[in-house]
Parts: sequence; structure tokens; C-alpha cells
Amino acid sequence: MAFVAYDILYGDGRVLIQEPFARRRAVLESLAVDGRAVLRATSVLFTDVAALDAAFDAARARGNEGLMVKAPDSAYKPGRRGRDWLKIKRTLATLDVVVTAVEVGNGRRSKFLSDYTFAVRVSDTDATLLNVGKAYSGLTDAEIAELSDWFRAHTLQEFAHGKVRLVEPRIVLEVTFDRVQPSLRHKGGFALRFPRIVRIRTDKPVEEIDTLETVRRLAHTE
Repeated sequence: MAFVAYDILYGDGRVLIQEPFARRRAVLESLAVDGRAVLRATSVLFTDVAALDAAFDAARARGNEGLMVKAPDSAYKPGRRGRDWLKIKRTLATLDVVVTAVEVGNGRRSKFLSDYTFAVRVSDTDATLLNVGKAYSGLTDAEIAELSDWFRAHTLQEFAHGKVRLVEPRIVLEVTFDRVQPSLRHKGGFALRFPRIVRIRTDKPVEEIDTLETVRRLAHTE
């Protein structure tokens, strides 16, 4: 285990938040670190898009979500990135899934059922549902509030004083994700990495959601 430093907010005896990133990085580079316990995150200045694409592919090959691209002249803005800091990710595909369980969210969503476990069908001829992931981002507050009411009214079983619920598998979602990976946690044998909800599929019945074969095929094409 090691501490990885990607920025520095205080150095040279002063606060560096308003200094440009290039200056903060220079200060960080000047510090002596223990290569086993403290590491500096790699920082490269790119002027060529093709090189940036290659760096992204290398990051994904290492199992990272993507890249963080920072403007060299950007100040440090606590709590927000804005256009000076961009998270570069690339989705693999989308799947139509059905919600099988829900949980109470965190923070301002602690009053809503906003974390959704979702499943696919075993096959076109086998309607058995197998969970393959859990998502909690992508919907608006209004959509989450509306779905919370629906899930409370269509709960099959409650746990943890209602904070976790098995629900009627009728709400279909379209989800996107970065990759498919083997998983012992889900009965389907796979899990979607970094899933995000694209939309609620009110136009699609559960009988038409994607199957485990589609998930397996996506896992083998990465």
C-alpha cells in the first residue's frame, strides 16, 4: 500500500491553491519521497491527440477508469473541477436491465431509494434474472423521487429497517459502463464496471431486456 500524491496545496512555506497547476506540480516534483510508501502520480504534458489516446489506452490496460486532464495554468478549486479539469472516460456499450433491489442513498439522497441493483435475463427463452451490477448516478432528482415512491409501493421484501428492499422487477433502465469483468459477487458471474444510468426505459418491457449472453460477449470483446 502506498500514498499517491497528485497535487500539492501547501509548499515552500505558503498556500499554493491559487498557483497554476504547472507551478504546483514543480513544487511536488521537488519534494523528496519514499518510493515505497509515497508516490507521485504520473503527469505528462500532451500536445498531440494521438499521444493522449495512447495514454488513455494504457491507463485502461492498467485497470484505471480513464485519465484526468488538467490545464497547466489552472488553479486548485476545492470541490469542483469545471472546464480546467476534465475526466476522460470511454463507455463500452449500453445494456437494458431491470431493477431487482434498491437501497437508500447517501448525503442529500438519504431520504430516497436511489441505489439500484439490476439484472439481465439468462436468455431469450429463460426469464430467470441474474444481477450484474449496481448504479446510483445518471437520473435527475425528480426521477429518483418518483421511482422511490414506486419502489416503496412495489416492495417484495425489506431489510435493515427498509433501507434495503427487494422490489418487483418491472422498472427497466438503460445503463452504460466502462467494462465487463468477472465477479463472484453476482450470480450472473459478471459485473459492469462504473455503471451509469442513461435513461428509464418506459418503452421497453422486462421481456425485452438484454441477456447474459450479451454480457458475456461484451466481456470477451474487450
